[in-house]
Amino acid sequence: MLKDHQIIWAIQQMEEEIGPVGLSLDARTPFQFLVSVILSAQATDVSVNKVTPILFTRYPEPRDLMNAEVEDVEDIIRSVGLFHNKAKNIIKTARIVHEDLNDEVPTDRKGIMALPGAGRKTANVVLSDMFGQATFAVDTHVSAISKRLHFVTQTATPLQVENKIISILNPEDLHRAHHTMIEFGRKYSMKLTPDKEVCQLIIDCDKLNEENEAEV
Repeated sequence: MLKDHQIIWAIQQMEEEIGPVGLSLDARTPFQFLVSVILSAQATDVSVNKVTPILFTRYPEPRDLMNAEVEDVEDIIRSVGLFHNKAKNIIKTARIVHEDLNDEVPTDRKGIMALPGAGRKTANVVLSDMFGQATFAVDTHVSAISKRLHFVTQTATPLQVENKIISILNPEDLHRAHHTMIEFGRKYSMKLTPDKEVCQLIIDCDKLNEENEAEV
C-alpha cells in the first residue's frame, strides 16, 4: 500500500497529466443535474448527454417531469440502459422535489439519498459539483484506479476508497481530485499490464508499493 504522502503525490501526477477537468454532464439547473447523475448510473456521461437535451426540452422543471408518461420518458432515455427503472425513478424524484421540497434539490447527503434512484455516489457528485461541498464521489473509475495504484486494498469498498481520499486531501482539493481520477481511470484503469508507453505512473506506484512492502 502507498503511504499518504505518496498517494497525494500520485494524485498530483494525475492532475499534471490530465490537466483541468470540468463537469462532464450537461445540465442547466441543480434538478437537471441530479436527473443526469441518476441516469449516469452504469452508463457513460456521453450517452447521458445525448438524451438529456431532448428530455429537458420536453420536461425542463420538476412539475413537468412528474406528470410525464413513463413510456414517453423510457423512449427518450432508452439508450442509457436500465431505462425502465431510471424512468420510474426520475419521475418519482421529480414529484418529491416539486411537491415536498418546493422545487429545491436537497443540499445534504441524507436528503438526496432519500430520493428514488439516488445513492451515496449520486449524492456526493451533486453536493460537490452543484453546491461546492467537500465530498468525494467514488465511481467505477475512481475505485479501479485507486486499487490499481495501491491507494487501497483490492477488496476495498467504495466507502473505504472515499474515506481514504477524504482523510488525506484538503477539503478544497477533493472536487478537482475526483474529476481528475475519473478521467485518469477512463484512460488507464483497464490497462492492467504496466508499460512505459501506457502509463509511467502505474510503474512508479508499483515500485513504491514494492518498496513499502519490503520495509514491513
